[in-house]
Amino acid sequence: MKRVDDFRLKFGKEEYVPIMIGGMGVDISTADLALEACRLGGIGHISDAMINTVTDRRYNTKYVKDKLKQYKFNVANSDKAVVQFDLEQLANATRLHVEATMARKQGNGMIFINCMEKLTMNGPKETLRVRMNAALDAGIDGITLAAGLHLGSFALIESHPRFHTAKLGIIVSSVRALQLFIKKSARTGRLPDFVVVEGPLAGGHLGFGMDWAEFKLEDIVAEVLAWVQKEGYENMPVIPAGGIFTGSDAVKFLEMGAGGVQVATRFTVTKECGLPDNVKQEYFKADEDLIEVNQISPTGYPMRMLKNTPAIGSGIRPNCEAYGYLLDANGSCSYIQAYNKVIEENPNAKKISEIHVYEKTCLCTHMRNFDCWTCGHYTYRLKDTSNQLADGRYQLLTAEHVFKDYQFSTDNQVALPELDEAAV
Repeated sequence: MKRVDDFRLKFGKEEYVPIMIGGMGVDISTADLALEACRLGGIGHISDAMINTVTDRRYNTKYVKDKLKQYKFNVANSDKAVVQFDLEQLANATRLHVEATMARKQGNGMIFINCMEKLTMNGPKETLRVRMNAALDAGIDGITLAAGLHLGSFALIESHPRFHTAKLGIIVSSVRALQLFIKKSARTGRLPDFVVVEGPLAGGHLGFGMDWAEFKLEDIVAEVLAWVQKEGYENMPVIPAGGIFTGSDAVKFLEMGAGGVQVATRFTVTKECGLPDNVKQEYFKADEDLIEVNQISPTGYPMRMLKNTPAIGSGIRPNCEAYGYLLDANGSCSYIQAYNKVIEENPNAKKISEIHVYEKTCLCTHMRNFDCWTCGHYTYRLKDTSNQLADGRYQLLTAEHVFKDYQFSTDNQVALPELDEAAV
């Protein structure tokens, strides 16, 4: 019976353990988590989601404070068009995070950065251009384009000296999306080095409508593999993602012809993951009926999360002057509209805490505070991957343990960690 370790993810003559840890923001895919994947011979992601917020937390910068100070006069104004990100600060924040991560790199793997198109930041094209170019400047091994079609993203970095040498890939949820991307990017003379095919069981935002349950990752991957082969792109690794919970799940796709697999859910409860420990315990405790796909994200995408997430119904005031990562090119966000609607309907409310906004969530603030518990479909199975301690808590895992369990397990088995006596 084959194991994941019997396969290799190939980029030309380079070979890697075919395990890629997905990019989870905001700072859930930490540098520590990505570096472990790299050390073990696979590929890890950091995320540039809310990068200024991340550098404030990790490197003691003051970007969020400075932005709020600059635009504090506009807090009570529903029109956020004036609230712009300082592009030089944005570039510096990206370089700082990438350089600090790459300086610690060990092993034979690679470190990629996940760049989301839906982080429009009141300047969609300009801010994405700055983030990607700064990451390349700072020596990132590769960029994964996420949360959007990215039809013009290659053009934003085609003049960079590393455009043809860094690994560049795209996340899609259909063969049609891949076809559109390649067609629109053709004039840059550059194909993606890899394509991540993310299915309907993935965590966080989904590339499907509310009919997501009608789709299967296996079917989408088979369709993409067939098209890639037909077009002569057989050297472009296809990497399935979403619901790959065991090494045996991964082998099934590798035997289909996939180049590797992208996994994330099982790494959310590792010590290296950026989630606070109390939130990790919520993931361990979750049952299947606690997981839902809803439409409260202001991005317009359906989002999978835990039903008991504090973000649901939280009526916090929009914090665009401090954050504003989801403001569109006109300075608008659907949460602002939903919030104002509830305020108008409750004119006698004495406190903001009395306001509940169920239609949308202030994703920036809730992600910043770890109050938006997005998750994969199989989060309810996490309790079966660890030891429950005497006090009811579950033992946190190490990224190395989870990585190697994917790499070497068979028969859909999940190896429990050695009991941590100090935690009992």
